[in-house]
Amino acid sequence: MAEQSVTLLSFDDLQGWAEDDHAAALSVFRNTCADMPGEDWQALCAIAETTPQARTFFELFFRPVLIGGEESALFTGYFEPELDGSPRPTAQFRYPVYRTPQEARDGQWVSRREIEEGGLLEGRGLEIAWVDDPVELFFLQVQGSGRIRMADGSVIRVGYDGRNGHPYRSIGQELIRRGIYQPHQVSAQVIRNWVRRNPAAGRELLFHNPSYIFFREVDIADPALGPLGAMNRSVTPLRTIAVDPAYTPLGAPVWIEKGGAAPMHRLMIAQDTGGAIRGAQRADIFFGFGDAAGEAAGTIRDPGRMVVLLPIEMAHQRVPDA
Repeated sequence: MAEQSVTLLSFDDLQGWAEDDHAAALSVFRNTCADMPGEDWQALCAIAETTPQARTFFELFFRPVLIGGEESALFTGYFEPELDGSPRPTAQFRYPVYRTPQEARDGQWVSRREIEEGGLLEGRGLEIAWVDDPVELFFLQVQGSGRIRMADGSVIRVGYDGRNGHPYRSIGQELIRRGIYQPHQVSAQVIRNWVRRNPAAGRELLFHNPSYIFFREVDIADPALGPLGAMNRSVTPLRTIAVDPAYTPLGAPVWIEKGGAAPMHRLMIAQDTGGAIRGAQRADIFFGFGDAAGEAAGTIRDPGRMVVLLPIEMAHQRVPDA
């Protein structure tokens, strides 16, 4: 892990701890626990499988550890979008969702602009499907996974497979830099509306982000389950967060105290990562799939605090003087 201040807390320090649904968090923790490396985690996973009393399990075997608490946390939201699509190109469905070309697997490749304006992927059989909205396709790439609903009602799920190697650049921050919006005004829906009202300038705005994401088709065993996260297991609405694994172990329980208009104090599980999720006090909350989840996720940019729950011995190793 990268160097940051580390403070050992008690469960009494966690605001709202006693009121949470610890059983819901334990259920999500078990989904990915077996994939966590190390004897400390595996011992706890074996106990978790016996379905213990959930709150007692966390309080007995873990200690809350605050990493990098000098600055307020930043919480954002993400979701699994659902797009309308077709297995073949038509006059309506003309924007392709691509698999990863070999060139992009070998390091940094060309930019978003060069891919879309240069036609570099056309006619190579890399298309998974075609969708009807380039703005929704852009946000599918930002989210990294999604569902595509065909005209016959069938649904395919696509997941992240690769990228062109260019850094992600926020188009919301670019709108703020240009003075078009103030920080508190920017959301995913506001960006969508602006791009659609300004087609030429909107296309150029999307090119401000040179990063381009490629996908693979993912089997949908149960449509009610969320997409696969970084641990290759389905993520759970309002219990999964994406984190920076340089600071927070994937699979670890994380207590979040999110402020803003809709405060949220609950135990989450760190089961995902994201290109824009960097730092010890940075998390992206998974809100679910579809338009309603997208609207909720798109409005979140809130301060607060996140506290990692580590196995007791591991926690004391991180804070040897505690």
